Amino acid sequence: MNKLQDEKKYKKVDASRILISELMQPSNSNFNGKIHGGYILNLMDQIAFACASKHSKTYCVTASVDTVDFLNPIEIGELVTMKASVNYVGNTSMVVGIRVEAENIRTGVVKHCNSSYFTMVAKDDDGNSVEVPGLILNDKQEIRRFLKSLKRLEMKRYRKKEFEEKDFSPNDYLHILEGYKVKVSLS
Repeated sequence: MNKLQDEKKYKKVDASRILISELMQPSNSNFNGKIHGGYILNLMDQIAFACASKHSKTYCVTASVDTVDFLNPIEIGELVTMKASVNYVGNTSMVVGIRVEAENIRTGVVKHCNSSYFTMVAKDDDGNSVEVPGLILNDKQEIRRFLKSLKRLEMKRYRKKEFEEKDFSPNDYLHILEGYKVKVSLS
């Protein structure tokens, strides 16, 4: 295989990395004066789309969002920066890792607000899933991210299998509820 063919089959992580920054406006705040989480999720979905589309060179859709933990609130007037990269590729899907940071532009203090993982699927003009290029991993960080994506996918499959069991009986699990703030009232 010549070098041009190999470049079409595999791409470096850096080739589709995206970075965006936006100043947070009062119009994006919630009733508590902090930036609304839904607004941040919308921006994250946009950067995930851009990153996945850049990697696959096609339209992409969001298949799932994994682990959205809001670690620190974002204030009006802070500069939010989102960094996205393709951490994993399957046949037609990609996991895009996104890191969200907010900077107080007066003090220069930067805080990590959120990290999340969006699974994106490449589509053709007819809506059919299409194959995506593989990844060329260039450093230990990229290898670590790929391996962690594999682990998250494995856990996701396990959870799906566990909750789809046909013979699931709540009575077998009632002992687990002891110590939780819950009452069971079966009729």
